Amino acid sequence: MSDKVCVGAIAGAFGVKGEVRLKSFCAEPEAIQTYGALTSEDGEQSWTVKISRQVKGGFAARLSGVQYKDQADKLRGVRLYAPREALPDLPDDEYYHADLMNLQVFDTGGVEIGKVRAVLNHGAGDLLEITGPHLKQPVLLPFTQESVPTVDLPSGRIIADPPEGLLD
Repeated sequence: MSDKVCVGAIAGAFGVKGEVRLKSFCAEPEAIQTYGALTSEDGEQSWTVKISRQVKGGFAARLSGVQYKDQADKLRGVRLYAPREALPDLPDDEYYHADLMNLQVFDTGGVEIGKVRAVLNHGAGDLLEITGPHLKQPVLLPFTQESVPTVDLPSGRIIADPPEGLLD
C-alpha cells in the first residue's frame, strides 16, 4: 500500500484572485481540507487547502502560497495527495482506490485473469479496469460484492466472479 493517497486535483484557476477550481475525490468532498498539507505526486510541492465555496464541478479554494491567477493557472492538472495516516480508517468492505491498483485478479477457480490497471467511476458505481496477457482488450469489471466477492490486500489479490460473457 502506498504511503499517500490521491484525494483531489486542481482543475485550474477560479477567478483572478488566486483561487483554484478544486475537484475532490473524497467520499465527503469537503473533507479534502481536513487532511493537513497536501502534496503533488512527486512530493516536491505542498499546500494547505481552504475551501471558499462550492462551484459547478467542485469547489473554489485557496491554496497556501498561491496569491495570483497566473500561479493558479500553472497548477492546472496537479493531483493532490494526502498522507495515508491522515485519512480515516475504512470499514472492512471499503477500500481506497489506490490500494486496489495493481492487485492480481483471479477467477473463482484460481485462474489468473489479469491485474487492476485503474479504478473508474462514471456515476453508476466503481469499475475495475483489468488488463492481462489472455485478454484481447481491457475489461471493466463492476466492483460489487457479487462480481468481486474477495479482496485480499495482504496477499495482493482479488477473487472475481465476472458476469457471464464478460471475458469472452
